[in-house]
Amino acid sequence: MKKTACLRVLLFLFCCFAGGVQADTLKIGVQAPITGKYANEGQGIDQAVRLLAEQINAKGGVLGQQIEVISCDDEGTAMKAAICAKDLVNKGVKMVIGSYTSTCAEAAQATYYRAGVLQTTDGTSDTLTEHGYWTFFRNSFPNSAEGNFAATYLVTEKKYKKIAILSDFSTYADGLGTAVEKAVNALNGNVIYRGKIKSGAQNFTPVLTQIKSKKPDVLFFSGYFSDGGLIRSQMGALGLKADFVGGDSNDNPDFLKLAGKSAQGAYIINVPTPELLPYDLAKDFLAAYKAKYNMMPPSIWTLLNVDGMRAFIHAMEQNNSFDTKKAAQYLHQMKDYPGITGPITFAKDGNRIGSGYMAYRIEADGSYKIVFK
Repeated sequence: MKKTACLRVLLFLFCCFAGGVQADTLKIGVQAPITGKYANEGQGIDQAVRLLAEQINAKGGVLGQQIEVISCDDEGTAMKAAICAKDLVNKGVKMVIGSYTSTCAEAAQATYYRAGVLQTTDGTSDTLTEHGYWTFFRNSFPNSAEGNFAATYLVTEKKYKKIAILSDFSTYADGLGTAVEKAVNALNGNVIYRGKIKSGAQNFTPVLTQIKSKKPDVLFFSGYFSDGGLIRSQMGALGLKADFVGGDSNDNPDFLKLAGKSAQGAYIINVPTPELLPYDLAKDFLAAYKAKYNMMPPSIWTLLNVDGMRAFIHAMEQNNSFDTKKAAQYLHQMKDYPGITGPITFAKDGNRIGSGYMAYRIEADGSYKIVFK
């Protein structure tokens, strides 16, 4: 009896290590800032992924397996992002959705690539697709594309004569600021100031006083909403009458809260906001999100991330396999997959093809009005 029992145990262990026992769930990781200053964006991504997983599981899952969502809070820091990457890989995820910031997405990239894990992000830094990571797919649009659009708006449409550009030190913000400056110069525009702030400093009066002395027509801020809202408010208090144009990461409800009454008249550049998406898939998902969470997603970034997840799952289903290498090969050749945020096609470097940026003016009631596209 003992001999038979031992043989059974050995056989079981052999099957496990030889791959005879298959995972009973498809593990999908979420790497996002669930706490910290970008928490509402991170929570939005996590909630959207869990909602989509629920919907897919209710229809039988993916290739017969239920989706298991495993979240890791990277807190919006590169150090924690690197820890999250190792943790999610160790837990056996096949794909990772995130992170919200380019800095955190880039800090985790190499770990996911070496493990053969698919990664999608809304991060817009051009450097994200310059490393040659075959399993990485950006489901948003790069800083260079936004820089070209922003410069056209600032120089050609608004005809600003004196342009100030302010960034923070993050990969995303510095990259976008540089892209805008380069594109403005290419249009023979006049950048009279280029500076950086320490994100989270709260009091930006010293740098705004310096900018005020240059008498700009406009201040373009390429950082995040958590600083942008305060900068807009402090511009008014300081009597800095230049227009405010914020890059895409200022598109967040907290920008309005932080800017207060000064939010009115500010301009934001981004791709379409969730409620402006014309696709039935978007309308259905937004309705389900609101029904489940009693709120709308904080921004378009939520939907861009969850759309990346949809594309990854589609690739696995088309291959009838959970093999991430096969999925990546399919994704690099995929054309016009119908997404929540529009048709999805990836270039060879993993960039999503297309753009669709718009300029919005914030109205007195906090709504956005399209002023240029």
